[in-house]
Amino acid sequence: MNIHTYYIVMIAMSILAVIVFIALHHFKAGYGYLRSSNWGPMISNKLGWVLMELPVFISMLVFFLYTESYRNLTVSIMTGFFLLHYFQRSLIFPFLMKGKSKIPVAIVAMGVTFNLVNVYMIGSWLFVFAPKEMYTTEWLTDLRFIIGSLVFIFGMVVNIHSDYIIRHLRKPGDTAHYIPMGGMFKYVSSANYYGEITEWLGFAILTWSLPGALFCIWTFANLAPRAFSLYDKYAEEFGEEFTSLHRKKVLPFIY
Repeated sequence: MNIHTYYIVMIAMSILAVIVFIALHHFKAGYGYLRSSNWGPMISNKLGWVLMELPVFISMLVFFLYTESYRNLTVSIMTGFFLLHYFQRSLIFPFLMKGKSKIPVAIVAMGVTFNLVNVYMIGSWLFVFAPKEMYTTEWLTDLRFIIGSLVFIFGMVVNIHSDYIIRHLRKPGDTAHYIPMGGMFKYVSSANYYGEITEWLGFAILTWSLPGALFCIWTFANLAPRAFSLYDKYAEEFGEEFTSLHRKKVLPFIY
């Protein structure tokens, strides 16, 4: 594994994150509340999420075992944070979904591609390129690891709780749309996205790494424009009932 290639990939992904952030303000990701047939063939939401997220969990776990990184307690715990997120997103979250929504195959394919590149960036750092003296057991008592871990856990709790609120907006058989209330929805219209962005901010802090920071940036670049589109759709559908709540889009009090 060549470190020069590794940094070239990171630079390319940094540039691409900016392009994606701009593009998604013009081309709305057509799934969920913003579902659109313009993205081509669709498959079941449940199947789509499993296909999109499970390869990440499996590939990171294989990478971790292949490099025998389990011999390092600190790296094992940090990898555990990563795997925990993707276990929940691939093997729990999809099966809690209600209804018969669909997701474009194109979005699933793009998601898989990005996720596997992310496994390469984060896994290569944790398992191969990180300085050997960095992730010793002393790192577990470092303030960066402690703060990052707390931020990650907070973000994951917010993400899961927000998804719970969204799932329970409707009663069985109901097809109407409702404004999510409660939890972090008091402050932002896309609390689930805020939770996910916060998770990866925590991961960037607890690993104190460039690939961790880049993934957090990528998460924001992908989700913030979608949160912007969702805000506009809520405002269009519910009018003053929604705008009078004075919520931000995805970052409380900021954006």
